Amino acid sequence: MSLEVTGKLLVKYDTQQVSERFKKREFVMELAEEINGNTYTNYAKMQLVQNKCEIIDRFNEGDQIKVSFNIKGNRWEKDGRVNFITNLDAWRVEAASAGAGAPAGNYNAAPAPSYNNAPAPNNGGGGNYFNPSPENVDDLPF
Repeated sequence: MSLEVTGKLLVKYDTQQVSERFKKREFVMELAEEINGNTYTNYAKMQLVQNKCEIIDRFNEGDQIKVSFNIKGNRWEKDGRVNFITNLDAWRVEAASAGAGAPAGNYNAAPAPSYNNAPAPNNGGGGNYFNPSPENVDDLPF
């Protein structure tokens, strides 16, 4: 899944050589989003890996940027305890276009699914449910 976010470049860190064959560079974005007249600020630490580490060099802290990224997750077990880590792996960084009208904190993913208030086919009740194919409500293969 590929996502995009637009915000202010807050911090750029130096490239880290994690192992002989792996390097990464982290940076932080400030994401401000206005909801019902209130501004909410979030901070997202993202990483660039391998040959992508240098793509942040042409930007300065304080610049408005648009970042394309993937969500990556790992699971590992240590001392009988399961741990998880999630990374936001950036693969493209570009200047946020001033004419595009995209405010800081503009989160983009797949379009939101459509919902309707028709009764659900198997529970007999009403309410919101995801109906990806209104013509074929029961399109399961079993």
